Amino acid sequence: MYWGLSLKTYIEDRAIEIGTYIINCNATVRQTARKFGVSKSTVHKDVSERLIYINPILAGEVRKVLDVNKAERHIRGGMATREKYLHQRQEES
Repeated sequence: MYWGLSLKTYIEDRAIEIGTYIINCNATVRQTARKFGVSKSTVHKDVSERLIYINPILAGEVRKVLDVNKAERHIRGGMATREKYLHQRQEES
């Protein structure tokens, strides 16, 4: 924990760090939450609400990445299901 900084500064720094990570790694909210040890709700709140006031340009870039991730979500889910059943079929053989 950042004992020398105020709570507000810590949250702002975390929001910027999370936003930068999402852009650089093209990460999903779930991946980002795991990386930073926070909940998906915290990640979403940091980048959707807090970052707009802290750094509007960064917030816009993060929004673009998250919109693409959301649009592709059904494809990733379908691929995961396909892999699951392929593995089950291989184990039965």
